[in-house]
Amino acid sequence: VQLQASGGGLVQAGDSLRLSCVASGRTFSRYTMGWFRQAPGKEREFVAAISRSGGSTYYADSVKGRFTISRDNAKNTVSLQMNSLKPEDTAVYYCAASSRATGWPTGYEYSYWGQGTLVTVSS
Repeated sequence: VQLQASGGGLVQAGDSLRLSCVASGRTFSRYTMGWFRQAPGKEREFVAAISRSGGSTYYADSVKGRFTISRDNAKNTVSLQMNSLKPEDTAVYYCAASSRATGWPTGYEYSYWGQGTLVTVSS
């Protein structure tokens, strides 16, 4: 599966932004989808994940209550709604797909990655 992320940009602290990721192929619903981010000089970190059906979600503590992950299997799309953005949310955001059948995948279990979209939050 090929992933194409978009929606990044420059915003001010407190603003909102919505990222989208479109997947190619007809098997999108077979993948757990996740969002990760990598800030300059830091390691990539997990942000959020959503189950195949969209019925379950999982968030990093740092974004819980501010970010919402969703998916539309009919449109092969996963989105990340980011509210109350903070300067520390500045990073390149990546969408990823995992074929792990049960439980939440670790970062290493995501086999497919998008190209990333840059989010910059100014103070």
